[in-house]
Order: sequence, then structure tokens, then C-alpha cells
Amino acid sequence: MKAPPLTAALRAIRYGLYLGEPALAGLLAWRARRGKEDPGRLSERRGLPGRARPVGRLVWMHGASVGEALSLVGLIDGMIARGFSVLVTTGTRSAADLIGRRLQAGAVHQYMPLDAPRWIGRFLDHWRPDLALVAESEIWPNTVVALYERGIPLLLVNGRMSERSFRGWGRTPRTAEALLSRFAICLVQTQDDAERFAKLGAPRVSLAGNLKYDSEVPPADPQQLAHLRDIIGDRPVWVAASTHVGEDALVARVHAALKGRWPRLLTIVVPRHPHRGGDVAACAAAEGLRSVRRSQGGRPHGAVDVYVADTLGELGLFYRLAPLVYLGGSLVPHGGQNPIEPTRLRAAVLHGPHVHNFTEVYRALDAAGGALAVADADALASALADLLADPPRIAAMARAGEAALKPFEGAVERTLAVLDPFIAQMRLDAMAAS
Repeated sequence: MKAPPLTAALRAIRYGLYLGEPALAGLLAWRARRGKEDPGRLSERRGLPGRARPVGRLVWMHGASVGEALSLVGLIDGMIARGFSVLVTTGTRSAADLIGRRLQAGAVHQYMPLDAPRWIGRFLDHWRPDLALVAESEIWPNTVVALYERGIPLLLVNGRMSERSFRGWGRTPRTAEALLSRFAICLVQTQDDAERFAKLGAPRVSLAGNLKYDSEVPPADPQQLAHLRDIIGDRPVWVAASTHVGEDALVARVHAALKGRWPRLLTIVVPRHPHRGGDVAACAAAEGLRSVRRSQGGRPHGAVDVYVADTLGELGLFYRLAPLVYLGGSLVPHGGQNPIEPTRLRAAVLHGPHVHNFTEVYRALDAAGGALAVADADALASALADLLADPPRIAAMARAGEAALKPFEGAVERTLAVLDPFIAQMRLDAMAAS
């Protein structure tokens, strides 16, 4: 089925970004000065290759940030096992650092170019992918159009569409349909996602589940884990993970409220963005609490109330240190963070009311008793006090959470099954060309 013609809005975006290349180059330079781009690889963001293309058939997979990129690991491994090379792109430095550690032989990493037509064009000229996969909600207009024009099948995997995004796309229905109809198929996480994509004009939608249920748990350095366990000893401990602006003061207030009953309590705060470590420490100080920062060599010895874990890629370490985890982005209207990793590492999960980014999994965990919703900081303090006094209940929550995740597993196998016809076509094309 032929896709509808491009709308005036899409044509305006296309030509506007032709003309806007100098401004985009300036934006990249500004971001590099602020540490948000890798200066040594900035040319990749303009579509210039950083290495040679692998020989043979190539699958391109894109995950914008850490969560999206790591969700692709099972698919990357699956395609390599089927004899294909894989190009993995990301949009952030943190995602590049983390995915780079997970890639096996047969996969290479590059930064995703910005969505300027010429930059995307030279990226595709060099890499010449036979198949393209983008994760979750990465719908870049010029990239979608360029792949369609070149006859390269584009699949959305682990797709999700929040109610807010659905309303936004719904204001430009013809543009949404023009883009979504250029996807070979949209593989989505939930039935709600499937209905939203279909209503927006995606002609081929399939429910595959959430790849993150099948992801490996985040690793931890065993020496660091043993070292920190030795320092912490038998102190009561909880983790406030992936906190956002506005939550760190609430976490400090919670610790201060609990300190009278639990004078040896240790709170580990892992800010979503490590550069905010100083802000987290300032919030602790405002409550009269002593903190140290991991990025500065601090350790959670007995006199420390708040251990600020302002480093990158160590959540697996801190989830293993504490049986009780509050997941951030949920007491402020951010939408919550992924509870799958701490649950699979046998932690009981607490969260605020704002979890619309992960509605399905929180609903399942709450219903099973593996997670507990709290309305505000006072409710969080009350829940922590109850749980810290009842270790068997924490253990029971952790077991219930693990059991609640089991029915959701298998998305990698279902997604690879959908990819198999495309793989077969790639092989046929290779035979015909030989």
C-alpha cells in the first residue's frame, strides 16, 4: 500500500532543516561545550561516519537514550546470531557509554545524526542499512521519509504512545498518518499503545510486549559491591533512584523525618542526571543531614546520612545494596521510571502517583503487592517506617514483584519472529545480487 503524500507541515520541516543546518551545527557546538555531546565524535551527529561499514547485510537499530538502547540488546544479539551485522545508534553520551559496554562482536556504535535531510542522507549513503529499527517513540520526520524513499524497511519496536503524545499527534492527523504509514510495521508494548497508533493511521500494528521485561539486569562491579556492603554493614538502608528536580528535597525531608526512629538510617540518592549531585547534597544539608558524593570519592561510613551516588551506569550496584527502592520521577509530574530492573533484583518498590510512562507494569506490580504507591513525601516516610520495621514484608513484596513480571516476558522472541520474514527477504536479495 502506497503511503499518503507528504503534508505541507512535513515539507516545511524538510526545507526548514535544509536551511537550518548552520543553526544546528551551532547547537551541537554549544552542547559539546556543556558536556552534552562528545567533542571527539561530533561529526557523527552531522552524518559523517566514524568508521567503515561492515561487509554484508546490515541492520540498523536506534535507541535514543539509556533505557531505549538497553532494551535493544536482546534484538542485537538475536540478529548477530542470525548472521547479520548491527549498527547501533544513540542520541546521548550516557547511552553511548552504557551500550558500548554491552555490544558483542558484530555490532558497532555511532551517534545518531540530527534530523537534517543532508545529514541523514550522507549517513544512509555510507551505512546502507538493509533494515532499520527504531525503539519506542523515535519518529523523526526526515529520517522516516528518507528510509521510505530508499526502500529500506523501517520498523518501530517496543513502541509506546502516551495519552499526552496521542493528543499531540491528534492535532495534526494527516501528518501523523503520512509518517506512520511509512513504517513497515509498528510493534507496540500494550493494547492501549496499539489502539493509539492505529487511530493515528498506522496501517500495520502488532502487539509484541515490552522488550525491557527481557533485558538483562544491570551489572555491578563485584568488588565495589563487596566493599560497600562491608562499609554499610547492618545499617537500615533504602535507595531513592533516578530522582528528578524537585524530588531531592522531598527525599531529604523524608530522611529527616525518619532519623529520630532510625538514627543509623542510610539514604542512597541516585539522581537521574549525575551532574546534579551538588544539588542533591545541598538539599541534604538544608535538612541538617550529612552527605558525601560518590563522584568525589565519598563513602557511606557511619556518620553519613545521605550517600549521593552521582555517577553513571551504577544503578545495578545500588539496587543490590538495598532491599527497598523508591523510584523517582513519580512524586513530580515526570511520568515515573522503569521499575523492572529493581524488581528483578529482588527489591520492594515504592513510587509516587505520576507513573504514566509505565502504567501497565506499575498496575501489575501494585496489584500483586510487589510495589506500593504513595501520594506524597509524608506518605513515603510513613511507608518506609512501616517497611523498615518489617523485613519479612519487604522480602514478600520482592517475591510478589518478581512473580508479577513473569507473564510479561517473551517480547524479544515475539519481535524476532516478526523480523524473520524481513530477514528472509534480505537473504533472498543477497542471493539474487550474487
